[in-house]
Amino acid sequence: MTFPSLTKGALLEIYKGNDVEKPICQVLGIKKLGNGDRYRLLISDGMYISPFTMLATQLNHIVDEGILAEYSIIEIVRYVLSQANNGGKPRRVMILLEVTQKAAGSDIGGKIGTPVPVEKHLTSDDGGTEQAASTSTNAAVKRPAPASSAPPEKKRLNDTINAGSHISTTPIAVLSPYQNRWVIKARVNNKSDVRTWSNARGEGKLFSIDLGDESGEIRCTGFREAVDKYFDMIEIGKVYYISRCSLKPANKAFNHLKNEYEMSMNNDTEIILCDDGADDIPAIHFNFEPISSIEHCPKGAIIDIVGVAKQINEPQNLVARTTGKELRKRDIRLIDQSNTMVTFTVWGSHVSKFDGLEHPVVAIKGARVDEFNGGKNLGTIPASLIQIDPDIIEAHSLRGWWAAGGNGEEAKLISKDGPSGMAGTWLKIKAALAKSKTLDTSGDVIYICKAAVSFVRSENAIYKACPTDSCNKKVIDSDGCFRCEKCDRDFPNFKYRFIAQVTV
Repeated sequence: MTFPSLTKGALLEIYKGNDVEKPICQVLGIKKLGNGDRYRLLISDGMYISPFTMLATQLNHIVDEGILAEYSIIEIVRYVLSQANNGGKPRRVMILLEVTQKAAGSDIGGKIGTPVPVEKHLTSDDGGTEQAASTSTNAAVKRPAPASSAPPEKKRLNDTINAGSHISTTPIAVLSPYQNRWVIKARVNNKSDVRTWSNARGEGKLFSIDLGDESGEIRCTGFREAVDKYFDMIEIGKVYYISRCSLKPANKAFNHLKNEYEMSMNNDTEIILCDDGADDIPAIHFNFEPISSIEHCPKGAIIDIVGVAKQINEPQNLVARTTGKELRKRDIRLIDQSNTMVTFTVWGSHVSKFDGLEHPVVAIKGARVDEFNGGKNLGTIPASLIQIDPDIIEAHSLRGWWAAGGNGEEAKLISKDGPSGMAGTWLKIKAALAKSKTLDTSGDVIYICKAAVSFVRSENAIYKACPTDSCNKKVIDSDGCFRCEKCDRDFPNFKYRFIAQVTV
């Protein structure tokens, strides 16, 4: 078997800042950094070896799925050269943005050549560790020279832009709490609503934005004064320069982005709109899963999904039992080329987005997998992003499938929504009763049948109920007062509720 030749000397040229187009290298090691979402690679060009190579987070799946492994031969299609702090010393890092595997590691079976560390062959004159790496035309980013021993001047980002100076930016993938002088150029992929809190330590408000560039994604949260300063200014889809935020480990209970860190705005934070040169920052990156895979996803999993809305139900108004707050929801049936259909529930402001639409393509970033009555549904989290008829390849492919006959194909429904959604197993009454007796379950089992109503009991069809929104218990009439035993309160009024018994 013939394997592609490695591009000898490519790593030395890259770390000098020279452009090397689509070099072919070998992966000699893969290491996951801590408990985070970053992979560090040891790569070789047959002559030199470098341990300072990172995989952009959007490529993590090729490691997780076993596509990229030790001894694999890859073609580096796109990369960015950056600088990170390594034990107090500046260290150049190459971030792989797009790679193509040329040969599997299992087929190679070992190291090619006898490569030596590339850093030993770099000097300050040709861009060594003492200097920041210069940019290649392959999207590498220029880095400033290290600060002198004198205290650095605290130069503001806005002053740099007003002076017409070049702004050196840092890829999101190499940000860490050990850096304090950086600027990122990122697109806002999502923006939350303003949320408030009140506890023993005080009260306040916050909002968050999800940012992305070619190397990865990260969340940034603003508190109190930052909400007033930046919330109205920041728009989804636009590109901004952002600097002087605090970095800390991401709280994975609330942050599902593929980054081990998250940012917080502070009094020194600067956020400035990028008026030009924003085309190099990609739009939102999705990692779509087929709808058929949802059936095997654990409850609470966060995934990206794209599907055609085969059915859009009418909005429903509900009242939360615990808070009494009025809620609005809508159920949407999504289907894709796997001929599998799932119910996706949207709430609040998302409900009206589907008014008057007929079979749009819906892309969801950050959908949560829920379970009900043995079926799987999709819901949203505060950071979920919903796009209707997005201009992406997957959406166009799905639209073509739907128009070519996918709209008439039989589909497997993996959701069981309950009576209001009219989803479940169709059975005759006799078969449903027989099947229910064989099931070992303490809860109700939902079936659907078509039957005629033969009798409705009219006695006690209505009753006087507790007037609170979260309680439906019957009240006791006592001398003009109405007592609810569940709430342990007396009320001057009540509300009527219906209760009906029917025979089918």
